[in-house]
Amino acid sequence: MKNVVVVGSQWGDEGKGKIVDWLSNQADVVVRFQGGNNAGHTLVIDGITYKLRLLPSGIVRQDKISIIGNGVVVDPWALLEEIEEIRSKGITINEKNLILSEAATLILPFHKELDEIREDSAGKEKIGTTRRGIGPTYEDKVGRRSIRVMDLISEKNLDNRLENALKHHNAIRIGLGKKIYSKDHLKEELLKIAPKILKYSQPVWKKIDELNLEKKKILFEGAQGILLDVDHGTYPFVTSSNTVASSAATGTGCGLSTINYILGITKAYTTRVGAGPFPTELKDSIGEHIGEKGNEFGTVTSRKRRCGWFDAVLVKQSIKISGINGIALTKLDVLDELKEIKICIAYEIDGNNLDYFPASPEKQKKVKPIYKSFEGWNCSTQGINKFENLPKNAKNYINYLEEFIGTKISSISTSPERNDTILIEDPFKI
Repeated sequence: MKNVVVVGSQWGDEGKGKIVDWLSNQADVVVRFQGGNNAGHTLVIDGITYKLRLLPSGIVRQDKISIIGNGVVVDPWALLEEIEEIRSKGITINEKNLILSEAATLILPFHKELDEIREDSAGKEKIGTTRRGIGPTYEDKVGRRSIRVMDLISEKNLDNRLENALKHHNAIRIGLGKKIYSKDHLKEELLKIAPKILKYSQPVWKKIDELNLEKKKILFEGAQGILLDVDHGTYPFVTSSNTVASSAATGTGCGLSTINYILGITKAYTTRVGAGPFPTELKDSIGEHIGEKGNEFGTVTSRKRRCGWFDAVLVKQSIKISGINGIALTKLDVLDELKEIKICIAYEIDGNNLDYFPASPEKQKKVKPIYKSFEGWNCSTQGINKFENLPKNAKNYINYLEEFIGTKISSISTSPERNDTILIEDPFKI
């Protein structure tokens, strides 16, 4: 029995949806442990497309338990809307197959408004948030003034918690020249939806412990990517949560010993949404080609992604930080038509070579990638499901990547279809 954590090893959008779908078919339980409805997975099963933002990927599979952990921030209206959207496609969702942590923090309308106000007033300093209130909600959580799922049980407690939160938020709104936020209408709206939310609520730490003792296979599903981690990412151009694998433990209440294998989803090139450093970005026809062929638009925001060469230095750094055991390499087929392909193997700053990405924003701006070039394979890899059937130059590219990052490439994806995967090592069967 193996419990597996899946994380993105870059800036998100690595193709986790397909890999998580494949793994969730084997798992008994799928758990979300951080982030909110700012990150999405697109799944295509039997010709039906499911766009998930809060619901774990296991929800579209029969006889799977899906869990939203305490580390996730939850917009209750968005959750109920997503449940109805997925139900409309013939999927059963009830209290038996969906569990929501009673300790999960709620995203409220004033969080989203503050997110928008800050982004609109930031000018050139914009972070590029999804404007869904994720950051302000995590701020309230750390500030010990958040509203949690359990607070919906008692009207008196909810009233007190809202009073406390709005003291803080209305002071900020007044300072920014905005109208104060009224508590009464929001309380009324929350009490109206409370029964619909609370019926899914349980102590998740306890449920995961029970499932683990029953020898159930648990898949912990990360959102975004390690390079967006609030501590280990390209700060301040990061998300507001910890996206590293170890947050699967804190975001659900399970011990580290519960985790047996960490799989890093890694795109065969690099992309990024929003602002922030990107050493290997291609602002030319090659970058445009990669973006077009890879359909690089966000699931949640539809924003165009920035594209560039594979940054092996950053991926190696992610592997060390998150303790990744194996890499699932995705979107190899996007590179099929390129005559030359490059990998960043080091950086140069002021004439000195560096083998890691510096934390200082000033140094980050000076980083210049040092590349190793590879001859392209100029033929289709789409649909290939055996390593030996790949073109020689594609195998050379993959073998070099594996050697440089020092971690086994456990699978290779050659198209968006789930079956178009070269499986080298199954995380659940090691």
